[in-house]
Amino acid sequence: MKLKKQKHPFAYALCYGALLAGFTGYVMLDTFVLPKAEDTSAGEANYSIFEGIEQKSLDTSSDTSSESSSQASKQEQLDTRGSTKTSDPARSAGRHSRSTGTDTDSSREEASSSEQQSTAPASGEAGYSDENISVTMQEYNQNGTVIYVADVRLSSAQYLKTAFAKDTYGKNVTAKTSATAQANGAILAVNGDYYGARESGIVIRNGVLYRDTAAKDTEIMCIYADGHIEIINGTDKSAQQLIDEGVWQAFSFGPGLVIDGEIAVNEGEEVGRAKASNPRTAIGIIDDLHYIFVVSDGRTDESEGLSLSELAQFMKSLGAQQAYNLDGGGSSTMYYDGQVINNPTTSGSSIKERSVSDIVYIGY
Repeated sequence: MKLKKQKHPFAYALCYGALLAGFTGYVMLDTFVLPKAEDTSAGEANYSIFEGIEQKSLDTSSDTSSESSSQASKQEQLDTRGSTKTSDPARSAGRHSRSTGTDTDSSREEASSSEQQSTAPASGEAGYSDENISVTMQEYNQNGTVIYVADVRLSSAQYLKTAFAKDTYGKNVTAKTSATAQANGAILAVNGDYYGARESGIVIRNGVLYRDTAAKDTEIMCIYADGHIEIINGTDKSAQQLIDEGVWQAFSFGPGLVIDGEIAVNEGEEVGRAKASNPRTAIGIIDDLHYIFVVSDGRTDESEGLSLSELAQFMKSLGAQQAYNLDGGGSSTMYYDGQVINNPTTSGSSIKERSVSDIVYIGY
């Protein structure tokens, strides 16, 4: 008896392969591309946690007096470089002093040619001040890397704020740091922890709890209503405990770079991309309501980038008592006075911002 030949012996295998490829593609899209909005009005802030906390008097008279003589020429430079100023009176209330410095080719060449280990600025200062906020900008060149530092003093931690892309909390909801900063009238902003690329990690923003799923082996940076910063293990406390204790902002990325004045990472503990030189973003605190926002360029011929160990050493050299690593690489962006002031890049072949899920900013 002759057996009947099967016409398509590989048909089932091909169908199975196609289904598997389709499912894998969907999972990849769902994980990394397709947006899922969970809260489309995520711009609210819980200011009740500041009740009973006295606002600090911020004396900026000494800063502004030294700048008054050159204010006119500096303002002209600022306008020439095309900065965008907010036209919303509520956003610009209280602003009375702004200045900017300029870099010279000679200062840049001198800074890049020296292998300085001490933390000395490679360029002039730029500043902003009012009765609640003072920002001083400086540019450094260390380890073959251009580093931008914003020294920030506040009268209250309520001016250290966060914002979600498109005012929406959810998965894969993104926008450029500059777009989110402009939408919120930010004076200064850096990218956040890109919470939307992960499904775990506590998310507390502006005193509101959005995600209470702790991430194992992750350190959380907590900024409290009184302004102090603590870096804790991701599973040490529940999200509700943190809210009850007055946490204003909580980020789940890490690691902690400086904890209680001591460097918390070293070259021996670093692996993979963490050990390599990359663009970086970090936040630190020096003393009461005195913060530093740091972004380094990287992956280009002009700026190599920093390892986590190098970033930690730099943060400590600035006087940081607590310092924390935020999302880096192509996400690393610093926005100030209406424009991006660093050179964001993912591959080094082009300079452009990456869209991210959130920012940390200084503003009203």
